[in-house]
Amino acid sequence: MGAFLDKPKTEKHNSRGEGNNLRYGLSSMQGWRVEMEDAHTAVLGLPTPGMTDWSFFAVYDGHAGSRVANYCSKHLLEHIISATVPPTVEAVKSGIRTGFLRIDEHMRSFSDLRNGMDRSGSTAVGILLSPDHFFFFNCGDSRAVLYRNSQVCFSTLDHKPCNPRERERIQNAGGSVMIQRVNGSLAVSRALGDYDYKCVDGKGPTEQLVSPEPSVFEMVRAPEQDQFVVLACDGIWDVMSNEELCEFVKSRLEVSDDLERVCNEVVDTCLHKGSRDNMSIVLVCLPSAPKVSEEAVRKDAELNKYLESRVEASGCEVGFPDLVTVMRNLSTDGGMPTLPPGGGLASKRNVIEAVYNRLNPYKEEDGVSTSDLHSHKSFA
Repeated sequence: MGAFLDKPKTEKHNSRGEGNNLRYGLSSMQGWRVEMEDAHTAVLGLPTPGMTDWSFFAVYDGHAGSRVANYCSKHLLEHIISATVPPTVEAVKSGIRTGFLRIDEHMRSFSDLRNGMDRSGSTAVGILLSPDHFFFFNCGDSRAVLYRNSQVCFSTLDHKPCNPRERERIQNAGGSVMIQRVNGSLAVSRALGDYDYKCVDGKGPTEQLVSPEPSVFEMVRAPEQDQFVVLACDGIWDVMSNEELCEFVKSRLEVSDDLERVCNEVVDTCLHKGSRDNMSIVLVCLPSAPKVSEEAVRKDAELNKYLESRVEASGCEVGFPDLVTVMRNLSTDGGMPTLPPGGGLASKRNVIEAVYNRLNPYKEEDGVSTSDLHSHKSFA
């Protein structure tokens, strides 16, 4: 669903911050989509008495427009906080659910959303961190994972129409699931907005074809073991599994402590692996996060040097090969040093392209373009 550009927009929006004994970085990129419909929230220290040592992060993946995603990125937190008094474990869990239902009902009153001039909706995934607990929540197919003790310890569960519980609700509301979509159209079974799917008479807000109700999960923090949390939209998860993404992030944190750079590498890698969607990722690093390792830095530099030398060797051939051929040759190179786990050769495409573009005697306007390679999946 959705229209695509002739070449991806690779400019990125970045942010970072530090406080409450954690660090975060984020990156978002429009990619191949005609519009950027993702949004995000990052708050260190909540503006509420007794919650100044809490933090909040979320990613919103909009569809059919960006209105709902952008509004939620600015106001979902206040709806959650207003329903979370006092901030006990059960009150927070209940407050997150209530906050979602309240903001969804509030947005329904907006004239453009009410009269159908704007039919946008948005998934949401996020985390509230207290000094002692994680509160994960998701509505739709954006996903959060917790990396603890060097393994994926927790993941939210995507809300898809083909899930038995979701399918049952959809059918009870008079709808159907076709081609794994609600009424053959919408690919998620829970979302904020999407009011065309929330107008079944006699059904409450959580009983509609599309529900705004989030799944909420609470976990006790383990400071000596908790390493990082990743929040990302499906543009990331479409091409990387939970384990692949976390292993890749771990390997990059051992090379750089710049969280924006790490997030940018994730986004670029997913683009090179074939993602055609908007992409957004928030990386929250906890005190036990992987630290930069001199050995990892050395090995990464050696890998980059090796790749550069192999591309330079290709340039010595009669008739400069195109970049697809160069990548294909590298993918079968038996002498290749170990590539970043989870990222593979796709994670080094920028290094390879930089050398290739420097050596290639032809210009893009002469008919040699590399933009189509962003959708080539042979080297993922």
